[in-house]
Amino acid sequence: MNHIDKISVVMAVYKNDNDLFFKEAVKSLLQQTYLPSEIIIVVDGPVSKNIDDLLARLSNNKLFIIIRLPENKGLAIALNIGIRKANYNLIARMDSDDISHPERFAKQIDFLSKNPKVDIVGTWIDEFIDNIENIRSTRKVPEEHSDIISYLKGRCPLNHPTVIFRKESVLQSGNYLECHLKEDLYLWLRFYKNNFVFANIQESLLFFRTSNDVFRRRGGIKYAKSELKMFNYRYQIGLINIYEYIYFNSVTIPIRLMPPIWRSLIYKYLLR
Repeated sequence: MNHIDKISVVMAVYKNDNDLFFKEAVKSLLQQTYLPSEIIIVVDGPVSKNIDDLLARLSNNKLFIIIRLPENKGLAIALNIGIRKANYNLIARMDSDDISHPERFAKQIDFLSKNPKVDIVGTWIDEFIDNIENIRSTRKVPEEHSDIISYLKGRCPLNHPTVIFRKESVLQSGNYLECHLKEDLYLWLRFYKNNFVFANIQESLLFFRTSNDVFRRRGGIKYAKSELKMFNYRYQIGLINIYEYIYFNSVTIPIRLMPPIWRSLIYKYLLR
């Protein structure tokens, strides 16, 4: 494996994470047919004893780099620190409760080797509850750069925990910055501003853990404000015009403010 093809994985874990889910996530990284060269885990403040015990065991493996923050700073800051600590230019994202398909890294690295101008590549995800045999939906995202940009006008065109991106592209875009539950979208918009190239492999390569109440987190005043901030930024950088700005806000903001049961039906029948 050439140095240019080596992968750094960056993930964060915090006090509310489930230790069993975290263990499954790590296990899926170690079962890749194309193994990462380092796994950076940013511990975002104090965590449970079970997670601490697992981290202690992982620290004995040279593959793992454990970075501990004295207090909880949030996902954006945790990832920002992890990205800067990465030793390799190809960085894979992974969340602490998802499960990567064994062929995920192999297929993404093969794609990037064949498409050297692509700065970031994601995949589809299978959303499951409790176990990966219980898949509830698949979040499909567009393949080609032009289609991804069109999708970016109104929605997030990449499944965040599936992406592999180039470190230099992330740093040139300002790295992860805080924006309530929109840290990833905010970064993709800055990728767009810098004319970086997007792609998605048209295959589910990650099992995304979800629950029946997940849509509760995707609504409320705070979430709606983040959504509005992202549309303001889209307009500011010229991704959307004033008519698109009015249209997307009139469609999206009410969804964020409606009761969770209605929002879940919209996601299930219209957005998946």
